[in-house]
Amino acid sequence: MSVQAARAPSPQPPILLREIVGSVAVLTLNRPAARNSLSEAMIGQLHASLNAIAEDKHIRAAVIAANGPAFSAGHDIKELTARRTDPDRGRAYFAQIMTACSAMMQAIVRLPKPVVAAVQGIATAAGCQLVASCDLAIASEAASFATPGVDIGLFCSTPMVALSRNVPRKQAMEMLLTGEPIPAARAREIGLVNRVVPAGTERDAAIALAQKVALKSAYTIKLGKEAFYRQAEMSLADAYRYAAEVMTENMMARDAEEGIGAFIEKRTPTWRDE
Repeated sequence: MSVQAARAPSPQPPILLREIVGSVAVLTLNRPAARNSLSEAMIGQLHASLNAIAEDKHIRAAVIAANGPAFSAGHDIKELTARRTDPDRGRAYFAQIMTACSAMMQAIVRLPKPVVAAVQGIATAAGCQLVASCDLAIASEAASFATPGVDIGLFCSTPMVALSRNVPRKQAMEMLLTGEPIPAARAREIGLVNRVVPAGTERDAAIALAQKVALKSAYTIKLGKEAFYRQAEMSLADAYRYAAEVMTENMMARDAEEGIGAFIEKRTPTWRDE
């Protein structure tokens, strides 16, 4: 056997990179050749990383970024299509993937720490859903967003859930029905992203925003983020009733007592995250 033949194949680069910047965890999608599509493995690794971040007291915020020209092209269509040869034509596998992806998106919402998307390129279908699922989003001037499933006979029903909870109904329906991409500036106008920054600066801007929130009481952020998403699904009366309960609980917290005292005494508060 030749030396060339005996040589082991080169290891594949990780599909999800993890980096800690101060108290911020940066998760970077790293399948640039596949336009960072959300394969079964990518969904699983993202979900596992979010669970780890939730348990790590040293991490106070997270950023989701991507390598390559695309942020994410959504589900891995080739991976899904390959299961058409299953006895059930892929039905069980499709249901499994959609359920896993939906659970991962909900893990972002339920994470007791803020999550910021750093969008450098196009975010389509489930990639757009990923951006919409994050608490905050920074977009490059070169970024664009679309839910183009309708173009291939596959309405973006799961991306619709996150999209319709972030932008006005008419704007969401236009994106879903036409499949046409919108530029970053338009995404900011309709509320899909918070800020648009020069190309190449979106990752640093997202980290800076995450670090700004990370300076706050982790207890207060956890309480407030959970309350924000819960009240949004309630009637007005129920939302006020629930928010009053949360506010009362928050007032009894040690960090609220410290923060109010520091404000009155004109000093910097010392958080204990409780």
